[in-house]
Amino acid sequence: MPPVTVPPVRTTDYHAAGEPFRIVDLTRDPVAAVPGDTVAERCATAIGPGGSGTAPRRGPLDDVRRLLVREPRGHAGMYGGFVVPPDDDGAHFGVLFWHKDGYSTACGHGAMALGAWAVDTGRVAAPDDGDAQVRIDVPSGRVTAVVHRGGGRTTGVTFRNVPARVGARKVPVATSAGVAEVDIAYAGACYASVAARDLGLDVSREALPALVRAGREIRAALAGHPATWHPGGALLSGVYGVILHEELPDTPFGPHQRNATVFADGQVDRSPCGSGTSARLALLAQDGRLGPGEDLLHESVTGTVFTGRMLPGAVTEVTGTAYRTGEHTFLVDPYDPLGTGFAL
Repeated sequence: MPPVTVPPVRTTDYHAAGEPFRIVDLTRDPVAAVPGDTVAERCATAIGPGGSGTAPRRGPLDDVRRLLVREPRGHAGMYGGFVVPPDDDGAHFGVLFWHKDGYSTACGHGAMALGAWAVDTGRVAAPDDGDAQVRIDVPSGRVTAVVHRGGGRTTGVTFRNVPARVGARKVPVATSAGVAEVDIAYAGACYASVAARDLGLDVSREALPALVRAGREIRAALAGHPATWHPGGALLSGVYGVILHEELPDTPFGPHQRNATVFADGQVDRSPCGSGTSARLALLAQDGRLGPGEDLLHESVTGTVFTGRMLPGAVTEVTGTAYRTGEHTFLVDPYDPLGTGFAL
C-alpha cells in the first residue's frame, strides 16, 4: 500500500444544541485547493465530476474530509465545514458543509457554530452587549448568523436562512412499516417530513434504529420525485434529510414538536436540525398553525431545543446556542494502514 499523504489539519470544534461542527479555515490554512468563483462552484469541485453530495469522488480535499469525519479521528455523527472565500465582499466568508457521506448545501446548526466562531476569534467584531451579524455564503445562497452577546460572551445565535418553500403535501411513500404521507419542503436543502406515529413510532432514543430505517427508506423512495427538484439544478435537488416528528403540547407562544432528522445515509442530527427546522416552519405556516409573532419550540431526539419563527418573504429564523469544544491538529502517519480512517 502506498503511503498516505495528508498534511496536518488544524480544526476548531463547536457543538450547536449537541450536534458537532468541526471548522477548517482553508482561507488561512490551505491544506487543499478548492477551485471555483463561487461557493456553489467550490462545492461542485469538492464533490467532483460524476459524484453526488452523498457519493463524492476521491481527491485531496475529500481525503481531508474523510480524515476528519471517520474514526479514529471522527465518528459517524461528525459534521463540519471548510471555510472558503465568499462569493463577494457582501459576506464575511463562505463555507462548504460536510458530513460522513459527503457534502450538503445547507446547515443551520453549522451557521450558528460559524457565527460564534467568527466572533470568538475576532474575525468579526462584536460588542460585549448586543448583536453582531455574520454573513456567510453557503452553496444554497447567503445566510446570516446573528450572534447575541451579553457580559462579554456569546449567549446565543440566530440563524437567518434563505427563503423556504413547500414542494408537495401528502406524497404517499411505501415503507416497511406501511404507507406514509410525506410533506416536502425546501429550506436550503430538501427535507421530507412525516409524522412518526404514522409509522407506529415515537421520537425517542429507544426508537432510533427504527427511525433511521424509516428515514433511509423514505429518502430512497423519493429519489427522482419531481417535488424534490430545485430550479437551481442538481446540486440543490433531491431529498437531503427526512424529518420524523411528533406533536407535543403547544406553548403559549406556538407549536411544540420533537423530531429526529435522518440525513445523508442514515446520519442522525443530534440537534433539532437548523435548516430542517426552517422546512418545518414553512409547512406549519401553510397549515395556519404558525402566525406572525408565533414561535415553534423544536426539540431534538437528545432533548436540546431550537426556537424558530417565520419572517416576511418566507424567510425563517432559528435560534439556538453554540459552544466551543476544542482545538485540534490532526495528523496521519504515512504508514498507518488505516490511512484516513474507517466508518461503522
